[in-house]
Amino acid sequence: MRMIPDNIDWQAYVNDADDGRADVRPASEWADEVVKFFHSHDEQIVGQCTPWAKVGERMMFRPGEVTLWPGVNGHGKSGVVNFVMLNAIVDGCKACIASFEMKPEVTMRNLNRQAVGSFVPTVEAINAFHRWTDDRLWLYAHRGQVTPERMLAVTRYCRKELGIDHMVIDSLMKCGLAPDDYAGQKNFVDALCVLARDTGIHIHLVHHMRKGEREFDTPDKFSVKGAGEITDLVDNVVIVFRNKRKEAQIETETDPVKIEALVSVPDSTLIVAKQRHFSWEGRISLWFDKTSLQLMEHHDAARRHIDFANSEWRMGWSR
Repeated sequence: MRMIPDNIDWQAYVNDADDGRADVRPASEWADEVVKFFHSHDEQIVGQCTPWAKVGERMMFRPGEVTLWPGVNGHGKSGVVNFVMLNAIVDGCKACIASFEMKPEVTMRNLNRQAVGSFVPTVEAINAFHRWTDDRLWLYAHRGQVTPERMLAVTRYCRKELGIDHMVIDSLMKCGLAPDDYAGQKNFVDALCVLARDTGIHIHLVHHMRKGEREFDTPDKFSVKGAGEITDLVDNVVIVFRNKRKEAQIETETDPVKIEALVSVPDSTLIVAKQRHFSWEGRISLWFDKTSLQLMEHHDAARRHIDFANSEWRMGWSR
């Protein structure tokens, strides 16, 4: 894991020097790509898969797109996104996480648990994980608010200088925009979408939901805080919903039979509320393993760990 310091001359990355003339091209240039889309059945769908095999290619994180990850505070948005990033790194991608509310060591501690499949990784496993992340994972080591201009500059730097494939911005409310600055929010998200499209980086933007009357109520994309244009502009919207009702029932239930039945009820749900370039929308049921912080696709699924020598997931946990 490498840190991106704050002493870089970010001004050099604030604006793209290209005046846009190179992008004015004859429409006929895209003929081959259109033919491939309609007639090349062997053409593989390009994009990063989720960590869950049952999802398959129904939900993918494609180059040049922006995915919004909204959720109620405390519903595990950061943990889900970080697990998705860990899986992307296993698959050979490069990622950068800009978490403005969490210390870098806490981010790495949680990722280490997910990577090793253990609540207390050994010293050897910790060191092996950190060596493995070199040239794969970067953290933007800044806490507190940043300006939208700085965040755009950092993202452009990560793509241009480091070849980053996935950029996590956690979260929108830390990007120097007031909750009621709808125009500023819209302009910033629009700029992120343009940057992703022009450079090929995939940007993951964590955001908050408006508080409903009850935390048990399942939100939708109309519950997202701030400007309504946010969900209109991004390519994908994946809502993170934690099953607080189940947690409350388990805490108060005394009947072993009913407790056993609750085990098969999902702990979390990812609601794919939008995929602009892919038709599937739906729900992904997940079960949370407190020991490893991993999110399982079935209630009886086993924990996994990363084989650092081969960059592959293996079943079971690593000592």
